[in-house]
Amino acid sequence: MDLGAFFDNEFDEQAGVAAATKAGLKVPFERMIAAAVRCIQGGGKILFFGNGGSAADAQHLATELTIRFIKDRPAIAALALTTDSSTLTAAGNDIGFENIFARQIEALAKPGDLAIGISTSGNSENVIRALKQAKAMGVTAAGFGGKGGGPMAEIADPYLVVPSDTTARIQEMHITLGHMLCGALERELGLA
Repeated sequence: MDLGAFFDNEFDEQAGVAAATKAGLKVPFERMIAAAVRCIQGGGKILFFGNGGSAADAQHLATELTIRFIKDRPAIAALALTTDSSTLTAAGNDIGFENIFARQIEALAKPGDLAIGISTSGNSENVIRALKQAKAMGVTAAGFGGKGGGPMAEIADPYLVVPSDTTARIQEMHITLGHMLCGALERELGLA
């Protein structure tokens, strides 16, 4: 294996996906920020969820909002539905893994909240069911996706679909877009 070529190719692919994301997602990103501002200004909270690396992103972004992103400021109400091992294992065992996030949305969300499902493919059944539950409850159902959007495209609005089929590149853009969400939300709320 030519490690130098591998190194260059990875960066070239990442740069291409970043450029395509920049070119194609400005409007849905602005809509995502508007939804987040409405949610927080209305006394709501942002709920993040996803599987695997997307679960880690959910936890990461919720932490950036509740603790701080740019500088010390009042907390912004956010949580990850991926961190309570008792809830996750009980739901997986008792009502099925496909319902682990929908059940938490049912229990914790209220109209005016913002539910953000994260899925690199847009095909994750437990994320899709949670977004459907959110919509049924009057919660804004939004998402970060990739690989063309998958079935989440029919539910999530706003929906940031990274224009790539490579999971690693999609995850990189998800965390970039997530950091941008945190920074823009702090600024829009006058907290940065």
